[in-house]
Amino acid sequence: MTRLSQATLGGLPGDVLRPTYDRDAVKVGVVHLGIGAFHRAHQAAMFDDVLSAGDLRWGIVAASLRSPAVRDQMAPQDGLYTMLVRDGQQQTARIMGAVQKVLIAPEAPAELLAVMAAPDTQIVTLTITEKGYKLDPASGALIEDDPQLAADMLSLETPRTALGYIVAALAMRRSAGLKPFTAISCDNLPHNGARLRGGVLALARHHDPDLAVWIEAYGAFPETMVDRIVPATTPQDVADLAQRLGVEDHAMVKTEPFTQWVIEDHFCGPRPAFGAGVQLTAAVAPWEEAKLRLLNGAHSGIAYLGGLAGLAHVHEVLQRPEARAFVEQLWDEAQTTLSPPPELDIAAYRKALMARFDNSTLMHRTHQIAMDGSQKLPQRLLAPIMARLAAGQGIEALSLPVAGWIRWQAGRDDTGETFAIDDPLAGVMAQRLAGAADAEARVDAVLGLEAVVPPALQDHTQFRAALIRWLTILETQGALVALALCKDVS
Repeated sequence: MTRLSQATLGGLPGDVLRPTYDRDAVKVGVVHLGIGAFHRAHQAAMFDDVLSAGDLRWGIVAASLRSPAVRDQMAPQDGLYTMLVRDGQQQTARIMGAVQKVLIAPEAPAELLAVMAAPDTQIVTLTITEKGYKLDPASGALIEDDPQLAADMLSLETPRTALGYIVAALAMRRSAGLKPFTAISCDNLPHNGARLRGGVLALARHHDPDLAVWIEAYGAFPETMVDRIVPATTPQDVADLAQRLGVEDHAMVKTEPFTQWVIEDHFCGPRPAFGAGVQLTAAVAPWEEAKLRLLNGAHSGIAYLGGLAGLAHVHEVLQRPEARAFVEQLWDEAQTTLSPPPELDIAAYRKALMARFDNSTLMHRTHQIAMDGSQKLPQRLLAPIMARLAAGQGIEALSLPVAGWIRWQAGRDDTGETFAIDDPLAGVMAQRLAGAADAEARVDAVLGLEAVVPPALQDHTQFRAALIRWLTILETQGALVALALCKDVS
């Protein structure tokens, strides 16, 4: 079947939305590192709105730091792709045109650096997942023994990491007499702007202290909070869309109607007049904490406990009354650790979150959410656990998914099905757990993992006891029993 492309746009069905601007007139003002489904359904959609409003300075050159997969999907399609918004029986198809080109960093490092250093480039955004920053999850320090980062610490002539590309490009801009670009992390990291800034400054300082001083004085790394559920695309999704469009789109994304991007209003150069879905604010942290601890914390709980129970999708987990009650209990605990801004109604937010989780058309996989748990748990679950312990409060619901993550490392669910553990610390965890003969020993092995568990929790007797109790139940009776019991011990 013919592919979606600029040439085939005119033949699409009349109900399919498509770019209303002249793509040939678009300038590149944004470089995005780590293009994937989330970027295409979130930030790229926001910049597409800006282009549609008539400001053509904000086209995107995107780069993958590793795989050519997205480039190979999008290049034959002239960078076009469909964003399919699903809500029950309602489906809206919109062709997105903001992405002008996709680069593969290892194949074209000089070209990527050149566009990052170009005068028209004002913003660099990142969705590289927590592990892509090469920062210790607990301290935020550079992981200097990471092979890719170690290479960038030796030389930035051909960068290997996102931090390396940013530092090298900023050095080029400084040499050319240009201002820095604004660098915006769009990943679920606590204080993501400060962490990105710290990593960039540390690497710059290693190579050139004067460059670090210049970045510190003139650069900008705003905090952000991003929110949109974007499940992985399946071959069936591609086939179904082809039947609707009459052309194949290998780069399509599916998502929900809700979208939100809260950005600290701190830019070092021009910024777009963003439209709906973007909120500029003086303080992102309260929004960030609410999203991490309510949406993402619940997602991790649903993923590990539902996945262990053999349930494949989020909405299927929440069809179980005990799982639904558990999520509400987790929210009850996490909510006490928040300081929400006046504009955020937590009760309404919780109700909206549950409705989003119930959206069965998304087919959001528990195993997809369970990836990279070692990078996600510190901010999603361990941080509110510390806050509640400091306040003398209970932690039963928040501790259960942490025990679920430990149980997950066995690579086998309660039905006996085996699965691969997708986590940068999977090998380290396997080594630590290899000699642990019982639940108590396994908990102690994990509590000693300094890269994940903060010092305040490593020797905390209440936290340790909760993990041992829950892990024992998970290992002997299963996840559904643990979910059912949670209401009796909270």
